[in-house]
Amino acid sequence: MPQYYSAYDGLATQVPVGPAEGLKHESSIHCDGLVSLEKARLTDFVGTLQPAKMEALKEALLVALDILA
Repeated sequence: MPQYYSAYDGLATQVPVGPAEGLKHESSIHCDGLVSLEKARLTDFVGTLQPAKMEALKEALLVALDILA
């Protein structure tokens, strides 16, 4: 079965997000598959992360990039 990007598996490199962040359904940010995109390709506003979610995202990125805080 394919792994969907919206799936949340509870990994330290994932951050759960959903309607509270402006999304249509529950999803997750996956920090273990980062890619670089040109800003011009980001055309649709999706949602906003509150400070607590931004902190969770920071922690997930530190784990994914193996950076000691």
